[in-house]
This record gives sequence, C-alpha cells and structure tokens, in this order.
Amino acid sequence: MLISVVCVSDRCSRGEAQDKSGPIISEIMSPLAETEEYIIVPDEIETIKETLKFLCDEKKSSIVFTTGGTGFAPRDVTPEATLSIIDKSVPGIANAIRQKSLEITDMAMLSRATSGIRNQTLIINLPGSPKAVKESLEFIIPVLPHAVEVLSGDTLNCGGDYK
Repeated sequence: MLISVVCVSDRCSRGEAQDKSGPIISEIMSPLAETEEYIIVPDEIETIKETLKFLCDEKKSSIVFTTGGTGFAPRDVTPEATLSIIDKSVPGIANAIRQKSLEITDMAMLSRATSGIRNQTLIINLPGSPKAVKESLEFIIPVLPHAVEVLSGDTLNCGGDYK
C-alpha cells in the first residue's frame, strides 16, 4: 500500500513552523504502507485541490491523508477542497473519528474533516494536532487495509470477518 501525506498549513509552507503531524502519519502507517509523497501546501483551496488531484490521478496513492485546515479558522478550507474533487463521499470515517474523539475532548465536535474517494484513492482529512492525528489513526487503522483492497477491485473477501 502506498500513501501520501499533505500538510495544509500557511505557516509550515512558509517555513515559519515545522509540521509535526505529517511525520506521525508516516510513522504510524509504516507497518502497513510506504509513504510515497509528503507535501506541504498553504491553506489555499486551489493549491489543495491540485495537490489532491495529482496524488490521486498521477501518483495513484492508495490513501491520501491530509493534516490541518479542518477547523473554524477563516483559512481552513481542506474539507471544501476535498469535497470538490471526490467522486464518492465516505462519511463513516470522519464520523467515527469525531465520535471516538468526543470521548477524549469536547473540541472534537468542532472538526469539519471529511473523507472520500477519487478514482481508486481514499482521501482522509485529519486534524492538525499531532496528538489528535495519532488518536484518529488508532481509531481507523483497522479498516484501512480492507478499504484499499476493495478500492483496488479485489472484492473476494467482501462480507467476511475482518476482526
């Protein structure tokens, strides 16, 4: 499985801050996947859209994880960029992250993160906080191999027991 990570942050893209969440995604996913691309972009909707399209259409990543840009700040536009380029919505992933995160913090209800499919790539918006990224991945990592398997067209195991 090949993944890509996109850090969405004005400050990181200008070199004013260091992304700490993107490397955590790669580290946690390393037993299951190789990180093919790691890109830092500013909170600009067109730049985010073009980056996601490139990673889905050209690089053909199995999963693209974004980190950042999912809150209430005026420049937080990662969900809008994601929704504008996906073929199918996958609300269950973002809903599961929010539901499980609410057990940890009430702030989880402020997440606008989304998930979806473009071609055969799963796109998952994650928060910008390293702690929240780690917790979010722990919630969803068990289903990701099956999701990628089904997206790739291998449906022989659909309906099976995956626990």
